[in-house]
Amino acid sequence: MDLHAVQSSVCFNCLRRPMSFPIPRHCVLMDTTKCRSSVVTARVNCLSSSLPYFESSPSVDRRVSGRKADNWITDTDDEEEEEEHRKENGTNGSNNLSMKAEDLFSVTSSSHFEVDYLGESTKGDMTIKRTRFDKALDYKGGLTLDGPIEEIAKAETREAEMLLHELGIPAPLSYGLAARGIFCSRTLNFRSITAIGYDMDYTLVQYNVRAWEGRAYDYGMDNLRSMGYPVDGLEFDPDLVIRGLIMDKEKGNLVKADRFGYVKRAVHGTRMLSNRSVSEMYGRELVDLRNESRWEFLNTLFSVSEAVMYMQMVDRLDEGALPPEIGPLDYQGLYKVVAKALFRAHVEGQLKELKMRSNRMFLQNEIITEPERFVELEPELPLALLDQKEAGKRLLLITNSDYHYTNKMMNYAFNKFLPNDMDWRDLFEMVIVSAKKPEFFQISHPLYEVVTEDGLMRPCFKARPGGLYSGGSAQMVETALGIHGDEILYVGDHIYTDVSQSKVHLRWRTALICRELEEEFNALARGKDHREKLIELMNQKEAVGDVFNQLRLALQRRTKGRPAQTRSATEMNDRELTEYMQKLLIIMQRLDEKIAPMLEADGEHFNKRWGYLSRSGLWDKSHLTRQIEKYADIYTSRVSNFLRYTPFIYFRSQAQSLAHDLQPNWPIGGCH
Repeated sequence: MDLHAVQSSVCFNCLRRPMSFPIPRHCVLMDTTKCRSSVVTARVNCLSSSLPYFESSPSVDRRVSGRKADNWITDTDDEEEEEEHRKENGTNGSNNLSMKAEDLFSVTSSSHFEVDYLGESTKGDMTIKRTRFDKALDYKGGLTLDGPIEEIAKAETREAEMLLHELGIPAPLSYGLAARGIFCSRTLNFRSITAIGYDMDYTLVQYNVRAWEGRAYDYGMDNLRSMGYPVDGLEFDPDLVIRGLIMDKEKGNLVKADRFGYVKRAVHGTRMLSNRSVSEMYGRELVDLRNESRWEFLNTLFSVSEAVMYMQMVDRLDEGALPPEIGPLDYQGLYKVVAKALFRAHVEGQLKELKMRSNRMFLQNEIITEPERFVELEPELPLALLDQKEAGKRLLLITNSDYHYTNKMMNYAFNKFLPNDMDWRDLFEMVIVSAKKPEFFQISHPLYEVVTEDGLMRPCFKARPGGLYSGGSAQMVETALGIHGDEILYVGDHIYTDVSQSKVHLRWRTALICRELEEEFNALARGKDHREKLIELMNQKEAVGDVFNQLRLALQRRTKGRPAQTRSATEMNDRELTEYMQKLLIIMQRLDEKIAPMLEADGEHFNKRWGYLSRSGLWDKSHLTRQIEKYADIYTSRVSNFLRYTPFIYFRSQAQSLAHDLQPNWPIGGCH
């Protein structure tokens, strides 16, 4: 088969491209295909990777003499160089050995790293060893990297994308997978991360929200009933709340605020408040989460049951349904009662350790007994962590759950999906249970080592890699591993307990797990047409309004005996001016009648009451989104999404839009 103008070749064993033709003898021509431009592309099967390989530029025209697909492709001119490489590698012509990666590449160490132009450490970056780079340059034909790098990079990018397509490896944000993407708020070189710490609940172990929070709700309501509160007829409704809302314990309200703290939507009890009521109630104040006695931020899915209980009991309080013997209660006092009913301590994870009064069982034991009711299994999750571990990341598990519960849940969620009879413990260099976050990141608690399978512990004064501990502190972890600060990435689902505190006190890098992102992404896709129509109508009103305002100003100036903006506006007929203004007012009023219900319905694909998780109104970000941007370097819907990336990825934050960014319809020119 004759090949003419062969532009590129792909070795489907080692996934590299021979840097020049003729193809060395250790490769076998498999087949050829024609691209749309009728350029023949050779597919080559590599039998050995003993020669240095590098990407080749498709702009270089190469020609090879015709060979049959089942024949070895040889070139006598290459024999001396092949023999030299065989001697270097201690092989002979009959051996089929590959050069080890460490002979070709080096990895930047923690003692020799630089800081790149984006301010990120280059630790963990891979480079070509100088001797191998020089040999590649000296090899027949040399590296074909002459010319402008912009053109070379553009061509190689196309080739790289084609290779991924041929290999069946989807891009992380390709269609159908974007909802499972990892999104970047602050640039993060994942290669520079030495250790990755993970929370467990709603992070490594995903729960069915309706089952888990519904059971917690039942548990809390049983306690309220035993305390004499009227709860009959109330049912768990998780659609009443979403993550990121804020409880106003002073007024008995649940509110959604924008990134600045202005309240945009609110309910009192379970009754939605009108825009006018919201404005009158909150128009002169901002939500300040530092005032913990008044505001309670719903940081995590563990907050769902508590918020539903509180809002329903506010209704009962307003109805006067509470018995007199309970005594007078305001909304703040009612919140304390609900919190007590859930035995809510500082850490939501303690919920599963507490005793249910109704049936004398531990909720924790109920989950352990029937994990299939509460836990959503993810076969990809253990493999994502295995990739990280094999890439040299030191994995940590840091959870508020106790050892018994942690061991049972991790066994159930991980072991059946790990290869070669691995146990979940084999993934982690250090495991810390009963960590008491967020204090774990601030102060030191007594440290105990778990020494038996049934959880027997003994006091311990120093942690070591490979250990299983209870309590302690983050500083203890840094000391034991010999690393600190931005060498550690912590992954959790709680904005405050996991993400904020580890960043503020220790400068750890952070990743937030927000399961609802998948649902929000799909809701945004379903609401795309609605949103585009709404924006179009609002732009129409803005255009009409601009004209109306100019005519109003002209009328005002003329009424005061002054000339209007222009001579034509000054000489315009009074009747024509007022009639035109009337027409524009009617158009704007009708547009308002159309826009108002559409704006109210925006986001209903996610939640009919609260709209989208990440947005507040049509244009602005929600308070939750602001918290994510401030404290989470990256965020995603689940840990298994890391499997769609590599442990060597460089996350780059996107350009942030500004009010004065140039728009397509803006004129460009200097000021005169």
